[in-house]
Amino acid sequence: MLEFLDKNKWRALFMVILCGGIMASFQYALTPEKSLKILQPDEFDPTLVDDSMLFVKKYHKVAPFELVNQNGDTITQADYTGKIYVADFFFTTCPTICPVMTKNMMLVQEEFKNDPEVMILSHSVTPEIDSVEILKKYAVKKGVLDQKWNLVTGDRKQIYDLARKSYLAAKENKYGGDYALIHTENFLLVDKEGRLRSRSYDGTSVEDVKELIKDIYILKDIYGEESE
Repeated sequence: MLEFLDKNKWRALFMVILCGGIMASFQYALTPEKSLKILQPDEFDPTLVDDSMLFVKKYHKVAPFELVNQNGDTITQADYTGKIYVADFFFTTCPTICPVMTKNMMLVQEEFKNDPEVMILSHSVTPEIDSVEILKKYAVKKGVLDQKWNLVTGDRKQIYDLARKSYLAAKENKYGGDYALIHTENFLLVDKEGRLRSRSYDGTSVEDVKELIKDIYILKDIYGEESE
């Protein structure tokens, strides 16, 4: 037996290497490729899409914006170009879902607090109440990191148009028109080109936010592979 192995050791080594290569190929083929769908309005949940956007099939991006953050700084799309970010809509006096959403958004902040590639953008849906001073107090109370997370206020119509037509987070209330309060739990993942990715996430669900964090890492990997 030993003599046989000695005579055929190179053949045996070759077979081991060959089998290893075949197994690795099977493993690669069976491993799902990491990807995150680029969302277009026509394939989004229609209950969240403004009527004017329902049949848009491609090239959808977040529209240009100009708002003011908790420090009184003007924030535009330029501040988020080249960044992966999570967007949501809230108001500081909300007694129901917003405190839960803010608490869960903290999970995102904590996970990526030292990663300048990932940011957060929260829009007040009561901008006439949520002044810069009030947003600052809220930010300090909740532990918001200024370099990571902008709480923004500004023109109400602009914010509502962003929610309904850009982020596809809340459809217009037919009974309230432009003045109907937007109250949505949705978190949206936006890529470096301003495109919506994967799906909307329930900001009141810790499990959904954990999935969001996983998807952010997938998106980071996608960009990392593209730059190689």
